[in-house]
Amino acid sequence: MSWNRNQMAARAAKELKDGSYVNLGIGIPTLVSNFIPDGVSVTLQSENGMLGMGPFPYEGTEDPDLINAGKQTITELANTAYFDSAMSFGMIRGGKIAMAILGAMEVAENGDIANWMIPGKLVKGMGGAMDLVAGVGRVVVVMDHTNKHGDSKVLKNCTLPLTGAGVVDRIITDLGVLDVVEGGLRIVELAHGVTENQLRAATQATIVKTMAPVTHARAQ
Repeated sequence: MSWNRNQMAARAAKELKDGSYVNLGIGIPTLVSNFIPDGVSVTLQSENGMLGMGPFPYEGTEDPDLINAGKQTITELANTAYFDSAMSFGMIRGGKIAMAILGAMEVAENGDIANWMIPGKLVKGMGGAMDLVAGVGRVVVVMDHTNKHGDSKVLKNCTLPLTGAGVVDRIITDLGVLDVVEGGLRIVELAHGVTENQLRAATQATIVKTMAPVTHARAQ
C-alpha cells in the first residue's frame, strides 16, 4: 500500500504552521488547501497575484476569474487581496513567504530540485518555482516516489535542469516522508502499509542511518 494523491496532500498539510504565509505549487500541492488542519490558520499565496486562497469550488460554483498559478479555479475568502505579479514576486523574493509546497520531477539527496522542464518538451515558461525555492524559508516537495516506468525520482544527483540547488528541506512521497540531512536523506515516516525496505528499494539516493524510530502513518 502507499498514499494516494489526497493522502499525500493531507500529510503535507500537517507541515503548515499557524499564522504563516504559504505558497502551493502546481499538481498535488494544490490539493493541500482542502486539508488544512482544524485550528491552523494559514494564508495561501499564489504568484499570479492572490493572497488568501480558499479551497477548490464545488462543481457549478466556479468563477473563471479566480484561478491559481496552475490555472485551476479556486475560491476567495473574506480577507483575500489581489495584486500584480510584480508585488507577488516582491513578497517571494523579499522573504515574506514562510514555506513553499512544490511538486517535482526529481529531487537529489543534497536538496537539489528539478521541476520546471524536461529537455525536448515544449515549456511555456519556468513559472515562479526558481524564485520560490530561493526566497521562501522552507521548501517541502510532494511527488510520487517513482516515475511511470518505476524509476526512482529521489536521486543521488538530478539529471534534469535544476530549479534550485540545495534548497529542499523535506520530501513527501506516496511511500513516506524523508528529510534532507548531512550525508543524504533520513526517513521520518512511512506510509501506511509501506516497509522501510520497500522505501529504500525505490530510492536511488543515499539514506543515512535513522536517528530516531521511524513512525508509520495511520490508515486513512
